[in-house]
Amino acid sequence: MRWPVKARDTWDVVIVGAGPAGLSAALVLGRACRQVLVCDNGTPRSRASKAIYAFVTRDGTPPAAFRRAAHQELRRYSNVARISAHVRRAKRLRDGRFEVQLGQRNVTCRKLLIATGVVDQLPQIAGIEKFFGTSVFQCPYCDGWEIRGAPVAVYGKARRGFEIARAMTAWTDDLALCTDGPAALSHSDKLTLRRNKIRLYEEPLTRLRGIKGKLQQIEFRDGSILPRTAMFFDTACTGRSQLAVSLGCEFNRRGGIRCGQYEATSVPGVFVAGNIIKDVQLSIVAAAEGARAAFGINRSLTREDFDRRASGVQRIEHPSMQPPLTQRRGRPQSPGA
Repeated sequence: MRWPVKARDTWDVVIVGAGPAGLSAALVLGRACRQVLVCDNGTPRSRASKAIYAFVTRDGTPPAAFRRAAHQELRRYSNVARISAHVRRAKRLRDGRFEVQLGQRNVTCRKLLIATGVVDQLPQIAGIEKFFGTSVFQCPYCDGWEIRGAPVAVYGKARRGFEIARAMTAWTDDLALCTDGPAALSHSDKLTLRRNKIRLYEEPLTRLRGIKGKLQQIEFRDGSILPRTAMFFDTACTGRSQLAVSLGCEFNRRGGIRCGQYEATSVPGVFVAGNIIKDVQLSIVAAAEGARAAFGINRSLTREDFDRRASGVQRIEHPSMQPPLTQRRGRPQSPGA
């Protein structure tokens, strides 16, 4: 999809980010007859991955193939457009709309969905880039099945290291925790690791070695070598965009954007979906969050227009930052809630 023949200056919704979250939201909003602009800068988090996993009906699908299929589906909807653009900034106007800068062009929208994802911070180990996505991974739920039972290293410092080591015991019992320096773990934690047959290596790492993207060895500064066929790491990830910061969205203690009902943020009119929430980081979850955000966006737009036609007053409808009681108790809501 490209710009429509007559480029619009005003949209119902601008979606920033075109991964599973953004594309899922675009589909739901397109089917709700909304004028939607999807901004895709072409740098998905999954670019190093060979396949998407744990996504029912799409398990093992290459990310590029997933995106092509999504784009093909969205072509059915003439009210949805996708452009290749980096969103430089966005600001909320006095009337509650948003002005979004796309390169040298500005557009306005009534609602803004931020689905820009995160950037993984690779451990600072020589040679790691050659193995990222083939035998060095970030998510065991995505890639753990393929290395089940294999000799695996896990990389992380302090509690991060302990947590990723514990998580990986679901896939293999041949584990080595590499902390790249002092582990900063309690005696109790170290004892727990030993009782689970997880070896602890506190010596700093110097290099990863292997052939054609397949990890074979981990080298330490003292010259020792640890044979391993895969590594999983847990390091900090950062938001790909500063839009949420510049708009004044609140963040939670994990560094994710704080959101409430239907992925609504603390800024009226701004919604969020995908890994920038920093909750369960699976493609299928991101797609679900995109669909939920789209539901909330369309619900708000519909209520605003309904009330404006009745009263002549334009107000801003925004979901609560607290889930409704029925939702907290697990009871479904009706579509018109």
